Formats: sequence, structure tokens, C-alpha cells
Amino acid sequence: MAARVITDDAEAVAVAAALADEFRAGASERDTERRLPRTELDRLSASGLLAVTVPAEHGGADVGAETLAEVFRLLGSADGSLAQIPQSHFAYVNVIRRQGTAEQQKFFFAELLAGRRFGNAQSEAGTKHVQDIRTRLTPQADGSYVLSGVKHYSTGALFADWIPVLARAEDDNLHVAFVPRDAAGLTVVDDWDGMGQRTTASGTVHLDDVPVPADRVLPHHLTFEGPQLHGALAQLLHAAIDAGIAVGALAQAAEFVRTKSRPWFESGVETAAEDPLLIQRFGELALQVRASEALLREAARAVDAARADLTDDTAAEASIAVAAAKVQAANTAVDVAGALFEVSGTRSALDSLNLHRHWRDARTHTLHDPTRWKIQHIGRYVLNGTKPPRHGLL
Repeated sequence: MAARVITDDAEAVAVAAALADEFRAGASERDTERRLPRTELDRLSASGLLAVTVPAEHGGADVGAETLAEVFRLLGSADGSLAQIPQSHFAYVNVIRRQGTAEQQKFFFAELLAGRRFGNAQSEAGTKHVQDIRTRLTPQADGSYVLSGVKHYSTGALFADWIPVLARAEDDNLHVAFVPRDAAGLTVVDDWDGMGQRTTASGTVHLDDVPVPADRVLPHHLTFEGPQLHGALAQLLHAAIDAGIAVGALAQAAEFVRTKSRPWFESGVETAAEDPLLIQRFGELALQVRASEALLREAARAVDAARADLTDDTAAEASIAVAAAKVQAANTAVDVAGALFEVSGTRSALDSLNLHRHWRDARTHTLHDPTRWKIQHIGRYVLNGTKPPRHGLL
């Protein structure tokens, strides 16, 4: 696969904006037919966007969090499913930056620059809680490992070249094993049937004694032994997707009202777009969207600032800023996507129009992790100065 090499932040945003316009056109049809976006993901790989966080010394643009968040916001405004697929890709690029050896970094960064995609095999179903990981890496006599377990909600795995698998080694510490998509013993099942984000193919990964060389395993547990931005960056991208879904829903609502809605007879106006009550409601919704975008930018800048001077204090500031952005964006995405019907009227509920895809995508994506716990950590930090925990979900 020949991939473009993006050289700076401005180019990354411009490429993302162009791709978002391209992807927007078929988003509703892909959702309706549950047509998986293989062609679109190949376009994403070829565009060079998947390598924009590769460090400069390895030939990448090494863009900041603010740029990466804007890339995801733009993609999310076009297609809430498609934007979700590379989220874990960038989270695991960050693992390589943080914990990879020089040789591992050299190999995987070259893979990224060539357009290769990382998937995700992280979550497990039926365990005590989300961090109760039972997939095992069993050491072999030659220093390699055998990987066994079952993973669920494995977004991106079906389309991946490499699947990062979160597993416990013999010492029970968490590691990430990077496994080729075609590895012996690895099966990806397209059994995702969520009401929203229908085309993420977030299905099940079966790992049946998958052989893993020692140099494909990274000690992820070390990420959390000091100040870290792993969780902040991953959550920032989730917030950006939510902010993007809200932008897309508001734009589609405005287009529908301008072109298809009738004015309420009591309004005394000729078009729905002149209705003062609708104008008021659109203003309120726009304020929510703008607040989400502003908090997203502020959070991204906090992550960039912490990356430049990483301490317990700067990492805490970044995590809290991201938590605030995530809460606001999640609430806004659900609210605006629901209000689309309120402002558009009865016709907008026709299933054939598929306007509900925005709400379904928002409602599904915002279930990823509970905002109530983010609010708790914000409150503890503001009231008592309690720094947020280092568990990768904040």
C-alpha cells in the first residue's frame, strides 16, 4: 500500500476536511445497508492520516493533540461510525511511543507510514469489570509467547493489519501484544449488532494459542507507573467524535428545516426557517455545539502542554480538561441529535430518511464509559485537589 506522508498539522487538517466531505456523501447509505467501509478505510490509509503522530525522527509529522482532535471532529461530523474505527489505532500508536524499544518503534512507525492499520482487542465480556482482563500471554521456552482469550467490542480488528491485544503475562501485569491480522489461531467475527455505529464491525476476536514473538510484546503496565497521557489522549478522541456527531446532526437539522419543513400555521411566516421559535431553538443548540468545540480545543491544548512538560500536575490538568470536554460533548451529541426531530417535525421521523443515525451513533458511542464518573473526578479535583487516577480511562 502506497501512502501519502503528511508533513505538518495544517496539511493533516486539510486532508481530514477533504476526506470528511468525501465520506459524508455515503454515510447514511452505508449505515442503512450496514455496508462496511473498507473502501473508505483504504482511502484513510492512503491519505497518510493514520501516521500523523509518528515522531519526526522517524519521518512523521508528529502532530499535536489539538490537530488530532480536529481530525476526529471532522471525521465524526461526516460519519460517526467511520470516525470511531481509528480511535484505538492512535491509542496504540501512543503505547509504542511510550513503551516501545528502539527496534519496535523503528518497525512499527515504518508500518504506519506505509498506511498500515491497527485494530483493537481490548475489552472482554462477562468479567467482573472493564479492567478485569483475563486474556493470557503464556511464555514459551524460546522466549516467545502464546496468546489465548476472547475479546469483544473489537473496533477496527476486522479491517486491521495489526491487532493490538491487551493481555496479562505470567506476573499478571498488563501487556500489549501486536498480532498480525492473519496470524494462526486468530479469528475476527463480524457479530456487532449495535443500534448505532453499525459499520464499525466492533465484533469478537478469538485467540486460540496464537504465537507471538517476544519483540511484538510491550509492557503496557509501565505506562501507568508515572505521569501519563495515555488515557487523556484516548478520551480526547472520543470527545472529538461526540463533538463531530453533534456538528453533523445540527447541520442536517438546519438543512432539513430550510429545504423540507413547513412553518407552523400560528407563526405567520412563509417558511420554517423564519419561525422565531425555531430560530431560538437553533441558537440554543448552536451554543451547546460551540461549547463542546471550545472545551475540546482547551482540552487538546492541555494535553499538548502536558506532553511538553509532563509532571503529575500537568498530567492531572490534562485529564481533568479532557474529562470536562468529554462530558460536554457526550451530552451535546445526544441532545442535538435528538433535537433534530423536534425542530424538523413529523416527516423527519420517516425511517427512509435515516435521520436517526445521528442519535443512534451518539447514544451508542457515549456508552463507551460513564460521564458520571468523570464528573466525580472533576469535583474531587476542584474541591479537594485530588488528582485523577492513572487507569487509562480518564
